[in-house]
Amino acid sequence: MPPAPTVVRVEHLTHRAGGTTVLDDVSLLARAGSIVVLAGRSGSGKSTLCHLVAGVGRPTGGTVEVLGVPASPAPPWSTLSLLPQRLALVPELSVEENVAWPCRLAGREVPEEVFAALGLATLRRHAARATSLGEQQRTALARALAVRPAVAVLDEPTGHQDDANVDRVLAALGAAAAGGTCVLVATHDERVLAVADVVVRLEGGRVVG
Repeated sequence: MPPAPTVVRVEHLTHRAGGTTVLDDVSLLARAGSIVVLAGRSGSGKSTLCHLVAGVGRPTGGTVEVLGVPASPAPPWSTLSLLPQRLALVPELSVEENVAWPCRLAGREVPEEVFAALGLATLRRHAARATSLGEQQRTALARALAVRPAVAVLDEPTGHQDDANVDRVLAALGAAAAGGTCVLVATHDERVLAVADVVVRLEGGRVVG
């Protein structure tokens, strides 16, 4: 079979912030239906790379393309969704309303299975602010995956999860990739690295290894 199409292309990406080079000559390709993991210590540039792929800001140099067009300005969530470390939920809305928001903007139905898959079925009517940090993170992950985007950019999706819920998160990533979504994950969690199709290791803002 021919390889899946490339949906994210990063070429010779350089980015500076506050006089510091955060990313230096980074290149990578990510294909549809794959799990691509950005691995590295805190401060290695993983989150910055996630933000630039998601169109949150423009790089200092080089190119970042999603589906063949520049990532910035940010594409609609039906093309690229984002799970940031600061979850950006609407606290007074329910778990279900937060998850449904991008689906409704895209004119799509919310897939019912996403709530059970991420352990949120009994929390659907709860206000987001009334749930735990781990539950909020899974709500934000459900929001990113429910719209079935071409690309899902996920920054540390297991950061606030216990072991049982890490398993739920990993299963959700696998299901999204099986459905054709390119899942780009920043993490230092070895359990996430174990399910990756491709691992890109960053050190000091550069790709190593």
